[in-house]
Amino acid sequence: MGGNEKQSFEQAVARIDEIVVSLEKGDAQLDKSLSLFEEGVKLIDQCGKMLDTAEQKVVNLQKSVSGESRQSVNDSQSESEEPKEYLFDDD
Repeated sequence: MGGNEKQSFEQAVARIDEIVVSLEKGDAQLDKSLSLFEEGVKLIDQCGKMLDTAEQKVVNLQKSVSGESRQSVNDSQSESEEPKEYLFDDD
């Protein structure tokens, strides 16, 4: 698998591993090695973008949950903190 195909993160990492193994063997022609290296760099960039997107989703979810929790706490406090009337016994 290679080229411009849209791959999952796991597929891209697996392909990067294959490329590393192939380059570490050192038995490929220079042109093939350069081609593999270029493919690996593109895949690493692709994986980095996927990780950035995933991280942003996590941050947004954390903000969302945190905001909902804070809102929920504020709502429950405002409901339970109705104006209190104090009755004093004027005996």
